[in-house]
Amino acid sequence: MSNQWKGKINKIDDYRWEIPCSYKPGMRVPGIIYAKEKMLPSIFADQALEQVANVAFLPGIVKYSIGMPDIHWGYGFPIGGVAATNVENGVISPGGIGFDINCGVRMIKTNIEAKEIKPIMEKLVTQLFSDIPTGIGSKGKLSLSERELKKVMEKGSKWAVERGFGTDTDLEFTEENGALEGADPDLVNQKAINRGLPQVGTLGSGNHFIEVQEVVEVFDEKVANKLGLYMGIVTVLIHSGSRGLGHQITTDILPVMKKAMNKYGISVPDQQLACAPLSSLEGKQYLSAMKAAANYAWANRQCLTNWVREVFEKVLKRSSSTLSMSLIYDVAHNIAKIEKHKVNGKEIMVCVHRKGATRAFPPGHPQIPALHRDFGQVIIIPGDMGTASYLLYATPRAMEETFGSTCHGAGRVWSRSEAKRRIKGVELRNRLEAEGIIVRAQGMATLAEETPEAYKDIELVVDSVVGAGLAKKIAKFRPLGVIKG
Repeated sequence: MSNQWKGKINKIDDYRWEIPCSYKPGMRVPGIIYAKEKMLPSIFADQALEQVANVAFLPGIVKYSIGMPDIHWGYGFPIGGVAATNVENGVISPGGIGFDINCGVRMIKTNIEAKEIKPIMEKLVTQLFSDIPTGIGSKGKLSLSERELKKVMEKGSKWAVERGFGTDTDLEFTEENGALEGADPDLVNQKAINRGLPQVGTLGSGNHFIEVQEVVEVFDEKVANKLGLYMGIVTVLIHSGSRGLGHQITTDILPVMKKAMNKYGISVPDQQLACAPLSSLEGKQYLSAMKAAANYAWANRQCLTNWVREVFEKVLKRSSSTLSMSLIYDVAHNIAKIEKHKVNGKEIMVCVHRKGATRAFPPGHPQIPALHRDFGQVIIIPGDMGTASYLLYATPRAMEETFGSTCHGAGRVWSRSEAKRRIKGVELRNRLEAEGIIVRAQGMATLAEETPEAYKDIELVVDSVVGAGLAKKIAKFRPLGVIKG
């Protein structure tokens, strides 16, 4: 039986499509999809657009239920889904954040030219794979007490920097400076704590990766140079999240949210959209626990950054400061934030759910680094192993239309099981290495799951957000070496 979506969609322009409220009685707002027409067949291939329509039922939702061009089917919300709910009368839904709370990506620049590093790329990637803990259930280099773990959940990246795993400049170039205020570790139960204790500074599995890249195209030379990026320069992407701790927090809260819906008389078409009023005890407690997991994720990526710098120092026999290994930016993909946005001409406080979506604040916004304020917040859109990644910056239009949000990556078109059925990991590794991309992974099955064919065309995804006016391109990157869980 085909899983093809067959609902109604109206064309607004070449990059915007509407699911009208009339599609499904009970929708409080329309659905808006950002995508080039050429992408629609892949977007229709699953039930992600049905999820966009279902999200529009959430109490307190304002303006639109939004789907980004990398949209695909997820738990409750589609991955690539954005929705904002009014803080006064709206809800928070864990399905709009995801199981891997604050899964996110950061980019580190260097002053190393790709031509210098290519002859030793195999050695570098092998060392990264050896020194950085990867894989399901992997244990890190740190031995933490429960008391110390609670400090991680309170302080986020700052906890890591205070222990010598980075600099204050790293905090400056991390979204929210690497920590959300209002995190409450006491709301994180023992099972989540037990899962989180050994995993600070671990990469994990699935689509998490560390990728060494080179700049292969510069679109905005002025902005690129401000960021320290030039043709042929090496960069590093780190993609990881809150690991088992975030997953357990989400798993534990879902039954609570389902009971809350009965308690507060909330009805939604999909139980995976289980939610509670932001003003309720359940809503407040989940938000505080989510913040604790988000802070854990930022600390995790900060520790990974430190291990990456150490490997580069070891292999290149130069200090990371000599190599200019500084952070360009770190953005969250799976998170909810209380933010001020203009709705119907009036500024109100809303809870912006970004699931598989990246914050994209405009030039001059006080919450972005001073360096970015002339042009707009930096956005990182990674491809997958064999494909390009992009660095962009946000426009005022993103703030006006999408609550300051854009897409987060390519977005899957094959399930993991489908990818393993179609692709053999060994063959993929050999193919990538023939293209000059060195790959290391815990297992060939993991590699097969993440084959480039399993994802949408990154060029079409990026062209969609640029064409819609949500972002502008800075530079394009090609992978040289990748480690996967």
